Amino acid sequence: QVQLVESGGGLVQVGDSLRLSCAASGRLISSYGISWFRQAPGKEREYVAGVDFSGRNTGYADSVKGRFTISRNNAENTVYLQMNSLKPEDTAVYYCACTRYSKGSRNPTDFGSWGQGTPVTVSS
Repeated sequence: QVQLVESGGGLVQVGDSLRLSCAASGRLISSYGISWFRQAPGKEREYVAGVDFSGRNTGYADSVKGRFTISRNNAENTVYLQMNSLKPEDTAVYYCACTRYSKGSRNPTDFGSWGQGTPVTVSS
């Protein structure tokens, strides 16, 4: 079983940047797709970004395309989410998740391992 721990969240101003980290332990994640999801208060959990096992293929929700970048360092067993030009609507708890599908997925039900989440608040 993979254990995931997110870090890097915090309170920022509109237009600021943050880099979230997702550190994995218990198993190497180099064969697995990893995605970031987020959940705002009173809203459903939504897909944000995903990366395949190699790191060469990525996907993004339309709402973050061009502002967020997902990457991974398999040697460090870690996945990152660089978030630039943050907006108030990006405020949410951000979760990373691991799927057995090497190409990754946008469907939360495909993910068997989840972190505890890291909160991001963007203040205007």
